[in-house]
Amino acid sequence: MITSTSPQNPSDVVASVPEVTPEEMVNIIARSRAAQKEWGANAMARSNALRESANALRAHSQELTDLIVREVGKPIVEARGEVGRAIAILDYYAQAAIDPNGETIPPTTPGFLITQRVPHGVAGLITPWNFPIAIPLWKAAPALAAGNSVVLKPSTEALGVALRVAELFEKTLPKDLFLITPGHRGTANALITQADIISFTGSVSVGQSVVATAAGAGKPVQAEMGGQNPAIVLPDADLALTATHLSQASMGFAGQKCTATSRFIVVGDEKRFVEVSDAIVAAVEAMAPADPAQEGVLVGPLINEVARTEFTDAAAAAAARGGRILTGGGNIGDNGWFAKPAIVTGLKLDDELMQEEVFAPFASITRVQSVDDAITMANGVRYGLTASIHGRDIEAIIRAATSLRTGMVKVNSPTAGVDFHAPFGGTKDSSYGQREQGKDAMRFYSVTRTITLGSGTKAID
Repeated sequence: MITSTSPQNPSDVVASVPEVTPEEMVNIIARSRAAQKEWGANAMARSNALRESANALRAHSQELTDLIVREVGKPIVEARGEVGRAIAILDYYAQAAIDPNGETIPPTTPGFLITQRVPHGVAGLITPWNFPIAIPLWKAAPALAAGNSVVLKPSTEALGVALRVAELFEKTLPKDLFLITPGHRGTANALITQADIISFTGSVSVGQSVVATAAGAGKPVQAEMGGQNPAIVLPDADLALTATHLSQASMGFAGQKCTATSRFIVVGDEKRFVEVSDAIVAAVEAMAPADPAQEGVLVGPLINEVARTEFTDAAAAAAARGGRILTGGGNIGDNGWFAKPAIVTGLKLDDELMQEEVFAPFASITRVQSVDDAITMANGVRYGLTASIHGRDIEAIIRAATSLRTGMVKVNSPTAGVDFHAPFGGTKDSSYGQREQGKDAMRFYSVTRTITLGSGTKAID
């Protein structure tokens, strides 16, 4: 059995279900493939069904919000926003299902030369726990809109949300079109080898394995992985606004987002560095971890005991290697996996904690003398998901925005938080394959077919 428990109350069992075996996956994929044939043939029916699916979530939005809070410890304000985003995603792709999906090309002989986008077949989706409804649906909605069926392997930490969404969709989607397959690596590998197209979100190590397995089987694959996201603070940045943005981007939801800010890079002299550091520390300390079901709470628990231990180990390692902990780094309480958000300074640039992702409320702060130094430092990691720039100097902002080697750049805005209708993805080790979300997702979940219509040779009376 696979069991999901509440991180703020580990004795609370949210869901417990049997694991899907590789042998069972064969039958599941066969059912999914059979359901896809009719689904892929009628775009208007797909549009209507996705719209009804959005309405089903809308009618149960409070229930889903509470379930997200309970199962993954997401603060209620963020959980509420995530459900709202999931509904908007379904509404968006309900329309996208009937958007034009091809073009007419001048032929070399009389007749027509046209293209159309057609589905791959069965979309195998592997999703994490930190956005338990938004990430599965920003993958599933475009896959379904393009005419594919979906087989989803959710994180074992977010089973309850996935199963409840599937229950709601049983009334809005055709039978076997959206199937949940709880399991671990064996289940995931079976899905990768048997589905027709693969999308993954999770860690770099697992993502690289997914890409290798899918590519080896000749499957189209995309993988969204980790980040070590920088925020460049220019000398003229608004201090109060920047401190608010950076504290929330780094520590909101206990830092458990691939888009969370991990590195604060302050441009200026020592006086400016102290000023910015003090403002960020004060803003972080005001975000006291507490029960995520309470309104106004922005930091809940880490997802499990292992995650909290990794966090406290990182803080201890930073101190042992010459870093100075400006705030936080320890556990809070005996019930639930709560910890105090940490900010460290004084680490060497090649330190592991400056180079690798710590999926927790943990960030570093460093001073540099120039914008060029900030850009060099920001780019000096193997990740390239997102970055932010804070200030008023438009020349410096443009230079940084066009020089950062990330898939996304935010100006005077937090790294965390994206628009569902815009392309999402990174560079280097953060992403592999085509972009997610928006029109890019429709292109990933479909393939171009070119059709030539000759005029023939029959004489026309």
